[in-house]
Amino acid sequence: MTPIPARIATALAHSRHFERQMNARSWLAERLEASLDRALTREDMERFLAESPLDDSTLAPRLRALKSWVAAHAMVRDLAGEAPLAEVTTAMTLVAEVALCSAQEVLGRQLEARFGVPRNAAGERQALIVIGMGKLGGGELNVSSDIDLIFVYPEDGETDGSRSIGNFDFFTRLGRSLIAAISELTADGYVFRVDMRLRPNGDSGPLVASFDMLENYFITQGREWERYAWIKARALTGEQHEALYALARPFIFRKYLDFGAINAMRELHAQIRREVARRDMADNIKLGPGGIREIEFMAQVFQLIRGGYDHGLQIRPTLAVLRALVHRGQLDHAGEAALVAAYDFLRRLEHRIQYLDDAQTHSIPASEEDRQRLAIAMGQPDYPALLAVLDSHRTLVSRYFSEVFTDPVADEHALSPVWQGSCDTEQCREAFGEIGYRDIAGSTGRLQEFRQSARLRSMSDEARSRLDAIMPRILELAGLRQNPDHTLARMIELLEAVCRRPAYLALLQQYPQALSRVVELVSSSSWGADYITHHPLLLDELLDSRLLTEMPDEQVFANELHKAMLDQGDDVERQMDLMREHHHAHVFRLLNHDLAGQLSVEHLSDHLSATADAVLEETLALNWKRARRHAEAHRFAILGYGKLGGKELGYASDLDLVYIHDDPDPACQPVYARLAQRINAWLDSRTAAGHLFETDVRLRPNGEAGLLVVSVEAFEHYLEHDAWIWELQALTRARFCAGNTGVGAKFDALRTRMLQRERDPDKLREEVLAMRQKMRDAFANKGPGFELKHDAGGLIDVEFIVQYLVLAHAYRHPALTANKGNIALLGLAADAGLIPAELARRSANSYRALRHAQHGLRLNQQRSRVHDDSLDELREPVMALWTSVFG
Repeated sequence: MTPIPARIATALAHSRHFERQMNARSWLAERLEASLDRALTREDMERFLAESPLDDSTLAPRLRALKSWVAAHAMVRDLAGEAPLAEVTTAMTLVAEVALCSAQEVLGRQLEARFGVPRNAAGERQALIVIGMGKLGGGELNVSSDIDLIFVYPEDGETDGSRSIGNFDFFTRLGRSLIAAISELTADGYVFRVDMRLRPNGDSGPLVASFDMLENYFITQGREWERYAWIKARALTGEQHEALYALARPFIFRKYLDFGAINAMRELHAQIRREVARRDMADNIKLGPGGIREIEFMAQVFQLIRGGYDHGLQIRPTLAVLRALVHRGQLDHAGEAALVAAYDFLRRLEHRIQYLDDAQTHSIPASEEDRQRLAIAMGQPDYPALLAVLDSHRTLVSRYFSEVFTDPVADEHALSPVWQGSCDTEQCREAFGEIGYRDIAGSTGRLQEFRQSARLRSMSDEARSRLDAIMPRILELAGLRQNPDHTLARMIELLEAVCRRPAYLALLQQYPQALSRVVELVSSSSWGADYITHHPLLLDELLDSRLLTEMPDEQVFANELHKAMLDQGDDVERQMDLMREHHHAHVFRLLNHDLAGQLSVEHLSDHLSATADAVLEETLALNWKRARRHAEAHRFAILGYGKLGGKELGYASDLDLVYIHDDPDPACQPVYARLAQRINAWLDSRTAAGHLFETDVRLRPNGEAGLLVVSVEAFEHYLEHDAWIWELQALTRARFCAGNTGVGAKFDALRTRMLQRERDPDKLREEVLAMRQKMRDAFANKGPGFELKHDAGGLIDVEFIVQYLVLAHAYRHPALTANKGNIALLGLAADAGLIPAELARRSANSYRALRHAQHGLRLNQQRSRVHDDSLDELREPVMALWTSVFG
């Protein structure tokens, strides 16, 4: 007697079904021994079927033999510890696909021989599309699974044979034959059980549907749970797959962030839990607490919420979704590792349960003998040890699942009567006082006005219930802030902007931490409150676990922006919207780091300036791509002046831009002029997604009377012969921001040459002082206190001092031409002996402190003025330095 190979013996000891297969199929052992050293491929399976012709009489037995071999092969390698989970699920998925494709080909030929080829009204051939749903669609089929299918075809019409029938009739016949070929129980068994209940209208609906029928169903009758099911839908046969996906995608994935999906999936899961409890299925590792379905739900709820907005989440495999969620900050690495380990364990245990008798079960067997078999197959000494590991995984899954799906506002809040107005005025005011409000009359009045507003009366019941759930918590959270009355007023403004958009209310309802962060943000900054009110899409950023732990990276921003633009092809409108959304999100992340005290004003400006550079680079590339070009590559550059040039950009700063080129082609000027106009329009236009930047191009040669784009040569001539002194001052803060790097290098060289020219110091001093006096006359102090920017000893005085020092002394001290910012340049001037070192240090500290004070005022949309003498000591070193430099 031939000895049984160890791998096969292990499988026989674990699986009664495998034992029956080996006894019934004499060829199976030899086939297995020849192939067990590697994973099977699709080509292996197709070669198996090609060993003999497939026709009506041979189709069923050959498909069943194929399934028997592939399933046994996967099981033997799995139980021998040689096949990871992915190999097993891929093998089962492939054999289902090969069986379906082969059966459709054979059965389709037979039907066409009788009725002709199905065609549409234009005479184009039509083919049945078999859609794999569930684990088949996701490429995750288990070893004893049924397969969920939907049958569709593109267009109605008729067959072209002598016995013509309608396409609907033809594909219905083909669908029935296909189901029978795969699922009928014969002497050789079956290939897969087939479940068609996911088709439109389920068992009561037609077996097949045209694209038009399917689209109409999605629009008029599609339910939330069907969106969940269609996430994994994958076309396995036929043609026009992209057209099918384009039809289904809007149904599955909403264009907006769909936080309402959490409630829908919570209700679906509750139904499953009730059924599990009713049928006493606690040992069901798929549907029970902490089971496979909960991991799938966690992955897919994020897909439903964000998939329409983030196309990178429109993927099918569960583990791939979890990886994508880590990349997007929706799941931390520890969470992913725990869920992946649990998924792998549960799916391998599921397979070992099913290996026993090829039963479609997910429940741990009651037999002590079978439980011991499971334990050994899972690498555990006995069942109690297996159960301990199982329980640890299920506990972790349940914990993560609860974090996502537990209703955070299930219990009524103590302040609900205050919000609902069900307590009298005195009780309401007393409650406000206890919470911490100071302007009690003002805040209660504002709340009542909001509650009785027309906006709220016109809200849907769903949106109103969500608002009713979060308002008491907002009252409580605002009361804890230092400025509770202002905080509440700002939150009401935000809610007025989003109250008719249930998705945002659902976000704040489902994620208490996000609501807390919103309240904190609007309390800290009125500018931030306005920003998020005008761009409520940013609320989603508050759910990113990396919001305050990872500093935003402008190179990552630039890469992601570029990819997003490429993904939109030639859709200009969508590109403009997406660029604004990406920019708003990046600025919002910086704002959160800023308010958390993690960014100095200087570093914030560096980040904002680098972000603007990335936007300019991408804007130039997109508009050049669409320009009527005179050459393949441009020789065009964008220069930044003012705050952008000096890398001192603020949240709402304009961009001072100058456009230059270094192109000898005589046809280039009108091309570049149109390009510059398009860039300005792209940056300055307001779209549905908001606004990017105000742009100012008046600093170009000859100002508004000059050309929008000038050559480097013309620019140099202007600077040498026609530029005013203030234009040379502006040049000290100019830099290359985007475009052709060769042109940028030429500008840098030109700037250096101009700044290093020797000048008459007395004449220069006279012109600079005259310019400063003009500014003082134009921005005279028209109120009490200290205007941080324009008054003596303020920010502009420091800038004028530095600009004068550069223009007067760079010819002897070239280091002064570096665009390093005013603080660094003061240090360089002191090192060169041009100004007293101690005075330079104190003035630099004053400049830094004044910028910080100005930044704080602007965060709360206040003018750059303090109404007392609290900053007077900061002015003193600046005024002393002014006297030292200018006399």
